[in-house]
Amino acid sequence: MHRAVRSTATVRNANRIGRRMAGGRANVNGFLLGRNNGEGQEVKDAIEVHLRHAATKVSKSRIKRLRGLSQPQYRLRVADVRVFYDVTETEVEILAIVHKDEAQAWLDEEGTPTESGGAR
Repeated sequence: MHRAVRSTATVRNANRIGRRMAGGRANVNGFLLGRNNGEGQEVKDAIEVHLRHAATKVSKSRIKRLRGLSQPQYRLRVADVRVFYDVTETEVEILAIVHKDEAQAWLDEEGTPTESGGAR
């Protein structure tokens, strides 16, 4: 069983272009404890590529806008891992990194439904 990782740490790098990411480094490093190195590096790379520069660019399989929830807003799929996050004008906040088998349970426990409800 893999544990969801939640953090409020902030990742700042003045030399980077794109959105600032909150929670990213702490979440990824926490997730890596107990993961094989290749999978962990794949998650780190996907977060850097997709969330820093195209966090809201929805695709058929990689990034999904979650319907029926006000938080988290988005899900990034990386192999068997799901990264749940919110996006503002200047920041991407990573809320959790979980194995796909635990994603629905995490959403049920931690997700905030919209007032109008709806499908996910």
